[in-house]
Amino acid sequence: MSVNAVVENGKILDTKAQAEEAKKNAAAANQGYDKNAFMNILCAQMKYQDPLEPTSNTEYINQYATFTQVEQLSNMAEAFTMSRASDLVGKTVIVTDENGTQVQGKVDYVTYKSGEAYLNIEGKDYKMEDVSSVADSHFVEIHDQADDLAEMMDKFPAYENMVYTDAQKVYEAYSFYKNMDSDAVALLDKKDIDTLEKYYKRAVELVQEATKNQEEYEAKKKAEEEAKAAKLTEDQDEGTDVEAAEIEPEE
Repeated sequence: MSVNAVVENGKILDTKAQAEEAKKNAAAANQGYDKNAFMNILCAQMKYQDPLEPTSNTEYINQYATFTQVEQLSNMAEAFTMSRASDLVGKTVIVTDENGTQVQGKVDYVTYKSGEAYLNIEGKDYKMEDVSSVADSHFVEIHDQADDLAEMMDKFPAYENMVYTDAQKVYEAYSFYKNMDSDAVALLDKKDIDTLEKYYKRAVELVQEATKNQEEYEAKKKAEEEAKAAKLTEDQDEGTDVEAAEIEPEE
């Protein structure tokens, strides 16, 4: 018959209950049987084992081997997480914050706290596990270009109401379009491209008309100024002739 109790300071200790409690505490503290939990269990087992039927050395070796495997797996998992997190630097991701709101941004750098990887996006840290989507930076860039052009075109007036002062906005949008990435252009609807070309053509016409009107105005103004100058000169010449006629030398 085995003895299942230990006497300490004149009191009988329930070693099984204490061992089970130690196991539960270790599991609760670590939310799973990681290397710390295994070490706590092993220590508790050694402390509260039955002195008349101690655990064999072979069993301890097997448990230690298991502990070593768990530690190695834990280290591998941590290294894998760190590697995955590092690969996200410079990429655009979508994460869910503590309020359940989705945040999109580019990962500036990665930090590691208590074995967890945190992605820094615009100065704020987010857990690696909260990442829901990862997008290639080029993919995000070309979509942003397409969105920016659409925003510019939304500010165009009705085509029939276009005036000279609207030409600048159309020129800016058209210049942006011409400098867009070819992949971004491929995202555009042909109808939108045709609309932009139509507006640009009209803007060129308005600028040409305005330039022509300005040239005509300046030419007319110059002609008027020259006529005034000629008239003034003529008047001055006539005045000189009159003065010369009034002043006759005495005979």
